[in-house]
Parts: sequence; C-alpha cells; structure tokens
Amino acid sequence: MEKDQLDELEVDITRCMHCGACVGSCPVNAICLNEVVLEFNDDCTLCKRCIKVCPVGAITLVEED
Repeated sequence: MEKDQLDELEVDITRCMHCGACVGSCPVNAICLNEVVLEFNDDCTLCKRCIKVCPVGAITLVEED
C-alpha cells in the first residue's frame, strides 16, 4: 500500500495502555512510545499492523478526502 499524504494514524491517548505491542509490530520502526504520547515518524507506511495488534483499539486510520 502506498502512503497517501492526507491519511494518518491517530492515537486515542485515553485508551492507550502503553503496552508497546504496536512498537514491536512496526516493520519500519516508525513508532516512538514514551510516557505521555505515542508518535509515528515519517517512515510510517500505513501498513496498519499497529492497528491490528492494539489490544484496546487506541490506534485508528484517519482517511481524508
């Protein structure tokens, strides 16, 4: 899947448990997890693996027209 510049991943910080499952699932190491926030860098390819492994559904893909 080619990354669309308008699409992005969004994290619901009220749901994120900071378990790190998403970090381990990322094939390009594009996720940084710290004590407060989960961030995706420009290497993210929107493969959606992090969405699939998140046990609480805190990560979603925001598709913009």
